[in-house]
Amino acid sequence: MYQFCLALLLLAAPLVAAPGGNGPNITLEPSALVEYEAQPERVRALLQGGLELASRHLTYQYGSADPANGGMDCSGFIYHLLRAHGFADVPRDSSGQYVWARKARGFRSVISLKADSFEFRDLLPGDLLFWSGTYSVRRDPPVTHTMIYLGTEKSTGQRVMVGSSDGRTYRGVKRWGVSVFDFVMPKEGKARFLGYARIPGLRSGG
Repeated sequence: MYQFCLALLLLAAPLVAAPGGNGPNITLEPSALVEYEAQPERVRALLQGGLELASRHLTYQYGSADPANGGMDCSGFIYHLLRAHGFADVPRDSSGQYVWARKARGFRSVISLKADSFEFRDLLPGDLLFWSGTYSVRRDPPVTHTMIYLGTEKSTGQRVMVGSSDGRTYRGVKRWGVSVFDFVMPKEGKARFLGYARIPGLRSGG
């Protein structure tokens, strides 16, 4: 039923191009993910919820955590999705979400610059992903971006994630708003991938 409803949403709503002529937002059916069926029920429900939000053609809107506003920012997407799935204590901003996950001892640090590093061997669908340096901000810790890892797309073998962004890519094309994106390591510059974390309480044993 979920896949049928999602297909109707995709057919009924026009594709929304990003500012500057970039590509439209993208969603996937859960069946398009290699690891989906093997996940616990609660993880599958969370991934379904994220993909459903990506089907609404929402823009990137800084400061918003409500799809009724027409868009959300990255941490607003996480905040809205997790609260809708029973995580009442999730903080609102990416820095707070990072601290929340670290305090639960579910964080895995990554210092490698390569996506095939052994440091990713524990990465699971439903994990939170964290970056710093994606824009200038004064906060401690200086975490500036977060998304949710979806797993591996069957058709491409590419790792993908879902969330809200103002210019990340899917299949190499920039997208603007709530969408599925390629999970790739940052190019040389200020941005840095910090690591990934279990959502506290999502999986038994963290």
